[in-house]
Amino acid sequence: MTLTFQDRGAARSRKALVAGSVGNLIEWYEFGVYGYFATIIAARFFTPEGGTEVEALVKTYASFALAFFFRPVGAALFGRLGDRIGRRPVLILVITLMTGATTLIGALPTYDSVGALAPWLLTLLRVLQGLSAGGEFGGAVSVMTEFAPPGRRGLYGSWQSFTVALGLLGGAGVAALLATMLSEEQLGDWGWRLPFLLTLPLGLGALWLRLRLEETPAFREERQAGRPPVREVAGAIALGAGRIMGWAAAGYTFLVVLPSYLQSTLDATFQQALIATVLANFGFAVTIVPAGWLSDRFGRRAVMLTGAVLVVVLAVPLLNLLQDPGVTLTVKGAAVWGAGAVVGLMAGPGPAMLAELFPTQVRYTGLGLAYALSNAVFSGCAGLIITETIERTGSVDIPAYYAGATCAVSVLALAWAPKKVPGDRPGAATGASAATHDSEGRAS
Repeated sequence: MTLTFQDRGAARSRKALVAGSVGNLIEWYEFGVYGYFATIIAARFFTPEGGTEVEALVKTYASFALAFFFRPVGAALFGRLGDRIGRRPVLILVITLMTGATTLIGALPTYDSVGALAPWLLTLLRVLQGLSAGGEFGGAVSVMTEFAPPGRRGLYGSWQSFTVALGLLGGAGVAALLATMLSEEQLGDWGWRLPFLLTLPLGLGALWLRLRLEETPAFREERQAGRPPVREVAGAIALGAGRIMGWAAAGYTFLVVLPSYLQSTLDATFQQALIATVLANFGFAVTIVPAGWLSDRFGRRAVMLTGAVLVVVLAVPLLNLLQDPGVTLTVKGAAVWGAGAVVGLMAGPGPAMLAELFPTQVRYTGLGLAYALSNAVFSGCAGLIITETIERTGSVDIPAYYAGATCAVSVLALAWAPKKVPGDRPGAATGASAATHDSEGRAS
């Protein structure tokens, strides 16, 4: 049976969707696992004699934040390569680096074995993860949106965020399973290593998929075209970072930091905290793809604005529900599910919105830097800022204030429509299919 040109195009689009998104799944699985096991990692790597549990947790989140601050470096380094030599070879490189660094975390000696060397080794691997993660997003989103059929960039781009949710859910599920099957002592001694070691077979599968990936038509056609002025690109990076600030901060607050907050501040058990996180991530996963689909019809900004405004309005009431001992567990579960669902409204259209800010020649670098810078500051520092601020002020409402304030800034950035950004020109958004969309991402 001979495939038509249209059939071959659809097959390439699906292959690009899977190969592009699988790296994000692995990346966020690991980052989720690190967050879920933060209290155990703190005890094994960051608790010298005389240190308190809070100090150890702060140091763990500092290592967490450090990896995020290397994301912009990775975005600039690998993004430049991806815009010069192609998306495919760079995506192969970053998945190899991510898989190796994550697997090695599961084999690291602890503080009891090698003393002060243990946290330094862990931090080094976190740096390597940060570099590779910085190069992952820009390439993955470029591949998914550049292969997307006309009128479906929002839907295709949303799968990047959906695999983030799958990765976080997978990490939470593995953590919950281990917490159920193993005793607390076994979990602390060796059980925490298993989720990291599981990355090896996952990474090898992702590498196989990317080795079979083709280069995007948009890159092949436009690689020799002139680059837009640096000032325009820098402005688009700043605008993109502002628009996803709330997504980054609220996402990490509700989806990753929540377990440690519930344990250290509200005295929840490890199992209760993980159940709450699974519910939040499930709500997040449910709304992402529909939000991307809606953005193809009603515009990226309209859908993202809805999510950001809802966080501003609902963050404090939601946290107050969790703090109230008189509220039933069912209501609390619905509340954390809703928190995740609202973040999904921002995460679904976000990748396509960023891709449309940049022409092909600088897309890998531009959207990667916008995403990495926003996540470095507002995701990577979320746990550190929230934990330290609660410790200093005694206020248990800090997570809600943090998520609400950052989403308020995103509301302003989304509401502002600049007269000129690099990707606002016909044909600049994603190659030949760009002309089928207006500047807000609506199919036309």
